[in-house]
Amino acid sequence: MPEGHTIHRLASRHRELFAGQPVAAVSPQGRFAAGAALIDGRVLLDTEAYGKHLLHHYEGERILHVHLGLYGKFADGPLPAPAPVGQIRFALTGSDHWLELRGPTACEVLDPGAVELLRSRLGADPLRDDADPAAAWARVRASTKPLLALLMDQSIVAGCGLIYANETLFRAGLSPQSPGTAIDAARWAALWDDLRALMKEGVLRGRIDTVHTEHTPEAMRRAPRVDRHGGEVYVYRRSGQPCLVCGTPIAMGTMVARNVYWCPACQPAARSRRR
Repeated sequence: MPEGHTIHRLASRHRELFAGQPVAAVSPQGRFAAGAALIDGRVLLDTEAYGKHLLHHYEGERILHVHLGLYGKFADGPLPAPAPVGQIRFALTGSDHWLELRGPTACEVLDPGAVELLRSRLGADPLRDDADPAAAWARVRASTKPLLALLMDQSIVAGCGLIYANETLFRAGLSPQSPGTAIDAARWAALWDDLRALMKEGVLRGRIDTVHTEHTPEAMRRAPRVDRHGGEVYVYRRSGQPCLVCGTPIAMGTMVARNVYWCPACQPAARSRRR
């Protein structure tokens, strides 16, 4: 599932291509025909991302809400648009570009009240300037759930997914199994700031890179990571490989039905420390 940085990139891309102009909207697949009719011919005023949710704001208080889920994918390009192929849920045409959406978990038109209800269910988004890390901290410090599960809980930290959760905890020297009650306010602030910085870099680069300069392939004279997710990381999908910091084999387990990765030496369960 795309993490928050990808959705923020999409919001910026769609704003650049379509904002300020009337658009033609259709649903070639037919499943979103009624929703497409509600925004067809309207001007796209702005776009935004909140966690893993994408919002298009159209005139007349019509708001398109998209959650890509596991299989959703956008495509776009300059006009003329290609002939529809396959299951296209939603297609948009502007003055110069086209946009297609396939396979989303959610694709719906909401009113402002419904959008506010959606926002109320989401936690703080590290990529938004209006995020309140103190609200997230209040939830974390009161919970005995593992830190990795708390970071991935979208009602606490919106937009943080499996890769960022694993990597941020490694960089903080915190075991993913440690409970939320195990960290204090200062350590949470450092964790939040690092997560925010990593996700902002993800928006700029279009991929997730989490290693410090001294641990890049060039600095360590090692081969670049080869993985369909791309990016240089410390622990994610590196089980059994040596830790880039201490050489200990990376461990793997499961938590909240997802794979979790950590270095047993750099992230000791009994006594976590910040690196």
